[in-house]
Amino acid sequence: MSSADSPPDHPPGGHVLLAPDKFKGSLTAPEVARHLAAGLRRARPHAPIVELPVADGGDGTAEAVIAAGWRRVEVEVRGPTGRPVTASLAVDGRRAVVELAEASGLRRLPGGRPSPLNATSLGTGQMLAHALRLGARRIVLGVGGAACTDGGAGLVQGLGGRLLDALGKDLPPGGAALRSLHRLDLRGMPDLSGVRVIIAGDPEGTLLGRNGSAAGQARRRGAGREEIRVLDAGLRRWADLAEAASRTAARDRPGAGAAGGVGFAALAFLGATVEPGIGLMLDLLGFVGKAKGARLVVTGEGCLDVQSLRGRAPIGVARAAARAGVPAIAAVGRRGLTGEQARKARLQAVYALTDIEPDAARCMRQAGPLLEQLTVAIADEWLPRGRPAGPARM
Repeated sequence: MSSADSPPDHPPGGHVLLAPDKFKGSLTAPEVARHLAAGLRRARPHAPIVELPVADGGDGTAEAVIAAGWRRVEVEVRGPTGRPVTASLAVDGRRAVVELAEASGLRRLPGGRPSPLNATSLGTGQMLAHALRLGARRIVLGVGGAACTDGGAGLVQGLGGRLLDALGKDLPPGGAALRSLHRLDLRGMPDLSGVRVIIAGDPEGTLLGRNGSAAGQARRRGAGREEIRVLDAGLRRWADLAEAASRTAARDRPGAGAAGGVGFAALAFLGATVEPGIGLMLDLLGFVGKAKGARLVVTGEGCLDVQSLRGRAPIGVARAAARAGVPAIAAVGRRGLTGEQARKARLQAVYALTDIEPDAARCMRQAGPLLEQLTVAIADEWLPRGRPAGPARM
């Protein structure tokens, strides 16, 4: 494990707040929280525990707010290849969370086979339309895990817009077809006056260019060199006509490149703003209120490494905990940060499954039981019997 040199003062009592993200490929964030809670309750039966699974705008965003008490709404939409899928969105009064990965994510690809030229964000637009029909007026759009590179053209179609070729026929789905785009018919789009859409994710990235949706991202979605060239040409055509139709210059705005360009469509047609995902999610989940009076915050994710420092959930949780005056530690699958990097990120200690099980494959298969086993060390160091919380050793 990796620990800080000198932990801050903290209250001797109070609850333990469990705020982990998912262990990708093994456990959802709610499952991680449940296993941590089960282990801690066995080790310290009388310690009060509050479970608050978190997300940063990617996979698991809807599940995190549903676990916090939002209502699950299921709707049948089109997946990235056009096949019907049942997607979940979360609703709380006039607020809604729509997760792109639920409808248009890599995990929705049939058989896991990529479809870089034809994958569409249509289902995400259909989810947004459903949220509007439910009366949502503040919609958070999580944009991680996309399978598509269509510039959000499918999202516009899912909301009722039409993309037409030179013969007036509707374009087929996907980024490649955008090369044949001739005009847009937006008369079927909903009235968005009074609706605020917020993109939860990385505010960096533009639609076009070396780091854009095609050249910078499409390879991760299965595109080769020629396919990237085709997609980039389609996105350029789309940007020209979409900006003219929306009267909005959005292609170079931070966040336009998110999710294969879905960010661009949300900026241009929905008047969306972009906010870092974890900060926005912690606000929605009421983290500050739940951290009040806590003696310890436990966060985590499958792999904590230098990429995590760019704003992934555990780092956001640790910094929010520090602002609340509560020490934060992480329980992770694998640790890729030095002790100094963890300290700078406001993590007092990092505990990894690989500390107790060096076989990475077994860590993936048995993540739940191993997490419960890992909590013994956490309890011994941070919840010693009869003494204030704090690490027993460095």
